[in-house]
Amino acid sequence: MSKGSKGATKVGAAKSKPAALPQASSISVTPPAKSKAKEVPAASARQSAIILPEGYRPSDDEPFMGPRQKAYFRAKLQSWREEIIKQTRETLEGLHEESTQHADLADRATSETDRALELRARDRQRKLVSKIDAALARLEDGSYGYCEETGEPIGLRRLDARPIATLSVEAQERHERRERIYRED
Repeated sequence: MSKGSKGATKVGAAKSKPAALPQASSISVTPPAKSKAKEVPAASARQSAIILPEGYRPSDDEPFMGPRQKAYFRAKLQSWREEIIKQTRETLEGLHEESTQHADLADRATSETDRALELRARDRQRKLVSKIDAALARLEDGSYGYCEETGEPIGLRRLDARPIATLSVEAQERHERRERIYRED
């Protein structure tokens, strides 16, 4: 497919912002309505341009972590990261705007509680961004999609639902069982 092919997404050549994809279960790489193709940034110059058809979803029929799947997960991770950073900026702007003094103690307490909850949520998001960065680094070094414990492929359905996963379903279950056992002691 060429760069201008209808219903395609080009990954690799020029830098532009990927579409915001807030929920992992509804992720698809689609071009904007006014444009026929969209440029999605590549993580490195050595990567060749990969064209993803509109609505592309990785399947078990293609090579695991082949170029198309890597391009799909890279775009998904990058857009997820950008969405989190955008939300963080909006939260910080909101916190600065809401830093007013309240005459009533109950209003002040409510405001402080809301602020503390928002800051906790942003801290979790900050940790999530670092996990996304680690997943992007694994994409670059070729270890993305493989279980850190067993070396086996994690599975496309799990990666699509949780693109920062580092363990296969079986390894994650073993890990959680061990946590429960040691927590109970």
